[in-house]
Amino acid sequence: MTPTLREVEQALLARWPETKLEPSLDRIRAVCELLGNPQDAAPLIQLTGTNGKSSTSRMIDALIRALGLSTGRFTSPHLQRINERISIDGEPLGDEEFVRAYEDVAPFAAMVDEQQEHPLSFFETMVAMAYAAFADAPVDAAIVEVGMGGSWDATSVADAKVGVITPIALDHTRYLGSSPAEIAVEKAGILKPGGQGVFAAQEPEVLDVLMRRALEVGAPVVREGVDFGVESRVPAVGGQQFTIQGLGARYEDILLPLHGAHQARNAALALAAVETFTGVKELDADLVREAFGTVRSPGRLEVARRGPTVLLDAAHNPHGVATMLEAVTSEFTFSPLVGVLGVMEDKDVEEMLRELEPVLALVVCTQNTSDRSMPAAELAQLAADVFGEERVSLAPRLDEALEEAIARAESAEGFEDAVGSGGVLVTGSVVTVGEARTLLGVEGEDPR
Repeated sequence: MTPTLREVEQALLARWPETKLEPSLDRIRAVCELLGNPQDAAPLIQLTGTNGKSSTSRMIDALIRALGLSTGRFTSPHLQRINERISIDGEPLGDEEFVRAYEDVAPFAAMVDEQQEHPLSFFETMVAMAYAAFADAPVDAAIVEVGMGGSWDATSVADAKVGVITPIALDHTRYLGSSPAEIAVEKAGILKPGGQGVFAAQEPEVLDVLMRRALEVGAPVVREGVDFGVESRVPAVGGQQFTIQGLGARYEDILLPLHGAHQARNAALALAAVETFTGVKELDADLVREAFGTVRSPGRLEVARRGPTVLLDAAHNPHGVATMLEAVTSEFTFSPLVGVLGVMEDKDVEEMLRELEPVLALVVCTQNTSDRSMPAAELAQLAADVFGEERVSLAPRLDEALEEAIARAESAEGFEDAVGSGGVLVTGSVVTVGEARTLLGVEGEDPR
């Protein structure tokens, strides 16, 4: 009897959690060999870095499809539906397709579970499903975001034709290292002999690590700020307009329906990745404009409602929060801005709070349904130390936190220095933002 999507999701979640890293590619290699090595069926663009991977992968996907090629895209984690992690030609697998992908992999996963010291994890099984689905489609290009790190990430069972590295900062320090340079050593592992690297701008010590790896494996590299980059940019209604200098051509008047200078930089990175992947240094400018005009990145400075405006952003580490706030303060004029914050307890929560404090008039501390979520009361205690007790509210249930924040932003009661219309910023975790999206009635991506 064919299982339901819910039963498949429960079976996947019963495996090792995706946040548990056991540094070995043995299990994913074993299951891929049994599947006929589907990871080698299409050339791979692999993305790593601390922030910006999902948005950049969506842009790469849109550009490659605009060139008439078919794509498979694997991202993590998902916002609302597990299907979102595996997309074919820009659309998540439908429920039946997702179940079928699981059934194709499940018997071989069971065999590997019996043979290996540790069973396949949730993430490893998902990676095998993605590569199998891409091979079955088939696709012309696989666009794959690492789950954590690079060298030992399950997605690295395939060698990337193009390794894209977004800005590297501190995150997952328990597994990857205590400094950006240490973390870069693991992330640099996506650069392989025969491949090429496309780097976002990096701190000098990080760039040194990446360049040494590139020299070691003989991978040619192009770099933001040296070989490509954003030349000019202005905010526009519903997003922004900018000009990019690519690897061989200049692309003007690009309209991107996403907010923030960081998204323009992500666009430049995506364009350079596609130029490198195709070997075409001057893409059709009209196709480039058309592709960027279609890009959506749910949960990344996404306007979920208006009156008052509610922004959703999945920033979940200090670097991501700082980047988000740069965009919020430069492109929106909310007064007061009320935050709804729900975080994972393994993050640098105190530094995230310090980044938020100058911008938020009030923070409503809450929690999401994940077992890793920091209890709202504990978060509120930390927030009080940074914001002061009078600027912190506690609402353990996310629906109540949203209700309170919207009411406070709308009335501006207690904010005598407010000079405009209020807004709400929901942030701190991908899970928090996904659950807020559902509560606010924002539909997930339509499956195939």
